[in-house]
Amino acid sequence: MTLTAPEFAPEFTPETARETVREAARGAAREAAALQARIDALTDRAAVTDLIDRYLLSLDARRFDDAWARRFFTPDVRITSPVGKHEGTGGLAASQAATLAKFERTQHIGTNYVLDITGDRATVHWNALMTHVHLASTREARGSGPGDHFTVGGTFAGEVVRTPAGWRFRRLDIRAVWTHGEGPLALTPAAEEALRSR
Repeated sequence: MTLTAPEFAPEFTPETARETVREAARGAAREAAALQARIDALTDRAAVTDLIDRYLLSLDARRFDDAWARRFFTPDVRITSPVGKHEGTGGLAASQAATLAKFERTQHIGTNYVLDITGDRATVHWNALMTHVHLASTREARGSGPGDHFTVGGTFAGEVVRTPAGWRFRRLDIRAVWTHGEGPLALTPAAEEALRSR
């Protein structure tokens, strides 16, 4: 028996051709959507990581004003640190400036970023090494030499949200895990307690 092509090949009609094209288009759309979702996730991760890095660098640049506060925080931000608590962006720049004015210079290094991003919200956690070089007046009072410093190993954790202006911190919890050296001459009661518990 001789088989002819129509006996073992499916019938090819204009409708089956259209359905084949439609199915291929649906498959391509699904692949494009999945690829776009991966791109969006990577873009968000890069943006949140950039926010963290720029924030840490800004602490060492020490140009604190209301624009600085808006660049990194939501208006209802809540910050907890060894030197105390602060809510909202009002007065935040002045508070940060006063804290770092106790040192000649600082260097904040962040690492081990763990980001869990869901839609317009992310939880963040990272480790930090924070070096604080003492003021000349502190070194003179203690009889120490140039470069004398106070080092803190700590963690940052919090919540970041997407705003019309980009990602911003809504909550930030800064903790000292360990310290090396003496702190500044004058500390807040909260900072004294935090350092005594190390």
